[in-house]
Amino acid sequence: MTRVAVIDIGTVTARLAVADVASGRVARLAKSSNIVNLGQDVDRTGRLREDAQRRLLGCVDLYLASAREARAPAVCCTLTSAARDAENAADLLAELDRRGLAAQVIPGEVEGSLTFLGVAQDFGGRRIMVADNGGGSTEVAVGSLADGEGGLAIEWVRSVDVGCRRLTEKFLAHADPPSEGDLARAHELAAERLSGAIRAASAAAAASGAPAARPERLVVTGGTATTLVAVEKGLEPYDPRQVHLQTLSRADVDALERRLCGLTVEGRAALPGIQAKRAPVILGGTVAVAELMRAAGFDELTVSESDLLFGLSIVAASTLDGAPSPLGWRPELTLL
Repeated sequence: MTRVAVIDIGTVTARLAVADVASGRVARLAKSSNIVNLGQDVDRTGRLREDAQRRLLGCVDLYLASAREARAPAVCCTLTSAARDAENAADLLAELDRRGLAAQVIPGEVEGSLTFLGVAQDFGGRRIMVADNGGGSTEVAVGSLADGEGGLAIEWVRSVDVGCRRLTEKFLAHADPPSEGDLARAHELAAERLSGAIRAASAAAAASGAPAARPERLVVTGGTATTLVAVEKGLEPYDPRQVHLQTLSRADVDALERRLCGLTVEGRAALPGIQAKRAPVILGGTVAVAELMRAAGFDELTVSESDLLFGLSIVAASTLDGAPSPLGWRPELTLL
């Protein structure tokens, strides 16, 4: 059994997981999550705001203390869409380095592969499509995970610049609640980018000999998907056991969108199941999820809590143990 700590810094949320990994699988994982909105205004300005960086660094300091308290021997830290887009991301990396943290800005393809590895633990041997709907981007991957050595087979991965914060800042923050026209434009952009990426990836994979048939199931991770289940169930407080592997139909997602788009941000924040800090971006995320289902051709999705943190924990543990990485990619580890 190998214990590791991993930190995932996204566009909206920063998260910590302390995991025990055995034989390439997560046996136990405890996680913390905080909405710090690192990607605030990045789509418009191309830069990370100083106040957003301060929020994030304060959160990371707490996470490092928690990892040490949990007796994790090492930690790794990855940054995703907001840091990929920001021209001043090096400033943030320097601040993290001063804390002794060897943080990495990972490409969307690595992000999608890590998420697929985490999600696929619950779908052994099944060919699935996994989508990580985040704040700045959505990573989509198709493949399968079988037991035994060499069991991970990812056919393709694409990172698409469609996320809850990106759509909100582009279209849905001009009025509260947003106008029908702005909502339609958000749908149009999400549909164009997601359908184009999925069509191109599927065609390229088929040309190289991958199965042309649609995957068995669409599995979606990320704060939007889990929040939509929580809202539908009226969960307060949030209970991951009532969210993990639950399903939403396309009609469910469309009905939730209609409910959300008629409310102000304050009204959304008052709904059971929504964190107040997520209320400003939940409608944008719902638009992205709806268009993802249409672009991928699924009438139902499964929501998973086994996301990038799970995949990153598995790869970090293999690196710490000196074993081969299931992805061929290795994170930088910081000894604690």
